[in-house]
Amino acid sequence: MGTLYVVATPIGNLEDITLRALRVLREVDLIAAEDTRHTGRLLAHYGISTPQTSYHDHNKRLKLEPILEALTQGDVALVCDAGTPGLSDPGYLLVREALARGFPVVPVPGPSALVAALVVSGLPTDAFVFLGFLPRRSGERRRLLAEVADQQRTLVAFEAPHRLLESLADIETVLGDRPIAVARELTKLHEEVWRGTVREARAHFEAHPPRGEITLVIAGASPEETVWEEEAVREALAELLTAGLSPSQAARRLAALSGWPRRRIYRMALERGDGTTNGGNESTNAG
Repeated sequence: MGTLYVVATPIGNLEDITLRALRVLREVDLIAAEDTRHTGRLLAHYGISTPQTSYHDHNKRLKLEPILEALTQGDVALVCDAGTPGLSDPGYLLVREALARGFPVVPVPGPSALVAALVVSGLPTDAFVFLGFLPRRSGERRRLLAEVADQQRTLVAFEAPHRLLESLADIETVLGDRPIAVARELTKLHEEVWRGTVREARAHFEAHPPRGEITLVIAGASPEETVWEEEAVREALAELLTAGLSPSQAARRLAALSGWPRRRIYRMALERGDGTTNGGNESTNAG
């Protein structure tokens, strides 16, 4: 019975790989790679000739059984294009099935864009929430952000460069103008870690369109948020309702952010619909 090794590989700079990872990649019988061409360049750089097979989001169901069969014959290393497999990629499915069938699963730790961005962000690192890749659609993205709006822990998310400005706009709408770090091209030639507020980030990246994969590190909610002006509450409420939240959900999220009473915001939400407060249902729906 073979062992499945979950091997972290460089997120950019090829020197960021451990000696243990190189040994494992040489000694296993097979490497399951997100992109065999990408991993092939890493292997060639270190003179490693271990056979590869592709394993990515589009073929994960097709390749799962052959890789598990390979584990019955020998060791397999799972790698992704950059960083640690299993974080926002299909690696977790292979790990889960290997464990279910009794194969040992061993981590070979190393680079991670998530951790690298967090520790240089200048934001609190003692506790954080990882959101993975932000949803592609604005409505889904806003709903996710609303769910974590009252989190006081630092928020970390991945984003693609062509969606950065849209995501920053949604972050400002739902979370407010919080401190943020935008880390891109980490460990590569054009590495940049931009720090400021969300509004400042929007202005910066409108003037300087970003390239490369991006990690966002966003400050958590402050326990001492100042009370919002009524106009700001009404604007944010309209955005949350448009994004698909119910009046009760929107009231709960906005109360945590704005300092306003939840019941008052809930009443605002009902008044937007038909001009009445529907007070008879308020205590049930807003509770």
